[in-house]
Amino acid sequence: MGLFSRLGDIINSNINSMLDNAENPEKIARLIIQEMEDTLVEVRTAAARAMADKKEMERDITHFTTVRDDWAAKAELAIDKGREDLARGALVAKQKADAEIDRRKNAMAAAEEAFEKRQDDLSKLQAKLDEAKAKHRALMMRREAAEQRIRVRSQVYDGRVDEALARYGNIERKVDEMEAYADQIRGSEPTLEAQFAALEQDESIEKELAALKAKRTKSSSKKSEG
Repeated sequence: MGLFSRLGDIINSNINSMLDNAENPEKIARLIIQEMEDTLVEVRTAAARAMADKKEMERDITHFTTVRDDWAAKAELAIDKGREDLARGALVAKQKADAEIDRRKNAMAAAEEAFEKRQDDLSKLQAKLDEAKAKHRALMMRREAAEQRIRVRSQVYDGRVDEALARYGNIERKVDEMEAYADQIRGSEPTLEAQFAALEQDESIEKELAALKAKRTKSSSKKSEG
C-alpha cells in the first residue's frame, strides 16, 4: 500500500513530520523516495503524451486548413463556371473543414494546458523528491555515526582490551627485571676511581718490591765480602 493516494498528497506532504512520527524513519524515507520516483515517471509520461497530442493537433490543423482552402477555391471556380449547385456543395465541405479546425484548436489548447500542468507538477515533485533524498541521507549519516560510536564503545569494554592491558603489564614487568639485571652487572664492574686506585696500588707495590730486591742484593754482597 502506497504512502500517498494522489500527486497532491506528495506535493502537499510534510516529509519531516512523516519521518519524525515513523517507527522506522529510514525505511519510511526509502518508501517515500520509491513512490515519488514512480510518480515522477508517471507524470513525465503524461507530460510527453500531452506534448504528443499537441503536435498531432497541429498536424491535423495544417491538414484541415489545406482542405478548407481547397474547397474554398473549388467554390469560387464553380461560381465562375455557373455551377451554383457545385459551389454550394464545396461550401458545405469547407464548413466541415472549418469545424474540424476549431475542434483541433480546442483540443490543442487543452493539450497545452495539460502539458503546462504536468511541467508544474514535475517541478514540485522533483523538489519534494530532493527533500526526501536529503532527509534520507541525513538519517543514514546519523545511523552510521551511531553505529560507529557503538563499535568504539564496545571495543573499549571488550575483554580483549583487558587482555591487552594484562600483556602490556607483563611486558612492563619484564623490562623492569631487565633494567634491574643491567644495574647488577654495572655494579660488579670496577668504577673509574677504583681502577685508578688499583694503578696507584700497583705502583706502590712495584716500588716496595724494587726496594726489597735492592736490600737483599746489598745484604748478599756484604756476606760475600766477609
